[in-house]
Formats: sequence, C-alpha cells, structure tokens
Amino acid sequence: MPPVVSYGCWASTLKTKNSLHRRHSMIRLISHFAADNNNTPGRPSPTGPPPIQVSFTESAGRGVFATRRIGAGDLIHTAKPLVAHPSLALLHKVCYFCLRKLPTVHSSDALTHPLCSDQCIEQSKAFLEVEKRADWSPYNDYCRSQGLKYPLLVKRLACMIISGVASSDSLDVLQHAYLSPEMISEMEKEFCLLRHALLNGGIQDELMEFLTKEWYTGVLARIRINAFRIELVGGSYEDLLLLASASVEAEAAVGNAVYMLPSFYNHDCDPNVHIVWIGNVDARLKALRDIEAGEELRICYIDASMDHSARQELLFGGFGFRCNCLRCMSGD
Repeated sequence: MPPVVSYGCWASTLKTKNSLHRRHSMIRLISHFAADNNNTPGRPSPTGPPPIQVSFTESAGRGVFATRRIGAGDLIHTAKPLVAHPSLALLHKVCYFCLRKLPTVHSSDALTHPLCSDQCIEQSKAFLEVEKRADWSPYNDYCRSQGLKYPLLVKRLACMIISGVASSDSLDVLQHAYLSPEMISEMEKEFCLLRHALLNGGIQDELMEFLTKEWYTGVLARIRINAFRIELVGGSYEDLLLLASASVEAEAAVGNAVYMLPSFYNHDCDPNVHIVWIGNVDARLKALRDIEAGEELRICYIDASMDHSARQELLFGGFGFRCNCLRCMSGD
C-alpha cells in the first residue's frame, strides 16, 4: 500500500426512519454529484453513466459500488474538498487554498495568506475577508502547542459559513466519531479561542449564531474520522499511472481536507482503490485492480504495510471498529 493513503472514514447504519429517509435522499444527491465530479484536467471526459453509486452495505453502513466494470489503473473520479487547511508548519510554503507547493507567490498578501493563482485568489476571497479581520495567533499557537490539526479545519469552515460560501450543516451527512465527556471538555479551550478571535475581529453576533459549543464539537467529531491527510506526489497524472502503486513516494503532508464522496468509501486492508493527490488538494481515486460491476470500492484508511495487530489497534483507536476484511480474517 503506497504511503500516500492515510485516512478516510467509515459509516454505520441508521436507527430511525426519518434519518434513513434523509440519508437515502443524500445518497441520491451524492450519486448525481459523482457524475458531475469525474473529470480530470488533461484527460478526456468520461462517456456513459458514472462508474459508481453510493448505496447501503450489509454491515458497514453506506458504501461506494461500481456500476460497471472498472479497469486496473482507471481514474474512477476526482473530488474537491468541502474544507481544507494547510499544515501550520507550511503556512508560508503552500497555497492557502489549494495546498499546492509554492515556487512563487502571486498574492499581494503573500506573507500571511500565500495563494498560487488568480483562481485560488478568487475562490478564497470571501472567507479570507473574514479570516483577515481576526488575530489567529493565540488559536494557531494553541493548536501548535497541543499538536492539533483538525481545529484548523473547523476555523476555516466557520469563516466560510460567516462569509456565506458554506452552510452550518455542510458536514452533517458525514458519520461522526464518538466523543467522550473528557474529550469534549478538552475542546473547551480551542472553542473559546475560536469565538474570541472572531468576536475581537468585529464579527457580528448574528453571523455567529451557529457557533455554539455543540456545533463545534459536532463538526470536530465528523472531521476526526473523515479528514484526509494530504500528501502530494510530484509529476503528471499520466506519469503516475505508469508507476507501480507501491513505488509512489509521497512528499511531506501539506495539510488536511474533508471531502463528500471519498468519505463514503469503506475501509479494507487490501483495498481495490487508491486515493492520491497530484499537485494540489483535489483528490483522485483510481482502481488498483480490475473491479467488476456491483463490487464495493474500498480504500485503506491507514498504512497497510503494518502488521495485523498494529492495524487493528490503530483502526479501533482512530475509527472505532475492528476490521473484518479478508486479509485480517486470515491473520495477515
């Protein structure tokens, strides 16, 4: 398993008829989304129906299934993030929006918010107007001292909501992690720092009505098991396809991001799909082997080179489940 695969999410079945109806509606929406999100620059647009759909599995909640045969090495679809944020260590070395590594900076605000292109400047304009009003030094310093990365995504999402480019329920459809009372208590400090930064920046109270501790912990609970660690690989897409998947070497992680469709992929320690980032935060999912129509598509949430006990421990501690894939059942 290539080291560029890091984290994903898993989904569980729903308990009530109302929530089941809402999730079925969302699954139909996501399946339509897949059809419109399957183009990659430099490659011809796919013809015919989209190759995947989101459906319920027998034991793992929602999952992604092939609607037709997919060949080994085929690009299945691409995905843009719902929210992304660069690593604090690389704030001045990657694009503040798309996380592309920066040879040069084209933004007039290069020292604090480096952006790599006119497109990124335009797409980040709304939420950056909110971010620039606040002093994020205490928040960032706290995250840095505590080794926290996911609160940065919450901060970005909050600014997107205040600016009107996202809604407060953007991540509600995603499965959430269990948070113990102790974990929720530990989030109090970062939540207060976030609110204070925005209030001290002059953000009006009515624009922050959504920003309650319940909202903060709920969003963070979803981000914890749905965020991907973004590790960029160099070269073009076509060059990458010529490489054996095991030989792809990733550079250092540049940040984290949450996606809609990739978050519905279930886990397998011997996956048939690989997620990779080439150049920027846009995710590309490709088949590691031939996949037949009706077969579930699965990615590996962790480093698949670890031994059986290490994988089980990490999956249970990080994602809350014991893996029962064929590889784990065999003891490998």
